[in-house]
Amino acid sequence: CAICNKTETKKVRDRVVLLSVDHNHTTNQIRGLLCNRCNRAIGLLGDDVVILRQAIKYLRYWEKKWRKTALEPTLFEAKGG
Repeated sequence: CAICNKTETKKVRDRVVLLSVDHNHTTNQIRGLLCNRCNRAIGLLGDDVVILRQAIKYLRYWEKKWRKTALEPTLFEAKGG
């Protein structure tokens, strides 16, 4: 897959399917081979770069917040429990 660099894992009737040929829906220009998961993901976001950037920003925000929270002592630990 051109996005995640993994091989296809989707199966149909116990057979792994081939990578999808991704293309621009306006120009029909072929962009590359994608696994089902990545192909669906960018399709569901409408191939919109602005939305994809916002999704990355959103994930990074929560990743930092979780990392910070994981380093803070829990209420139980802070009370010496």
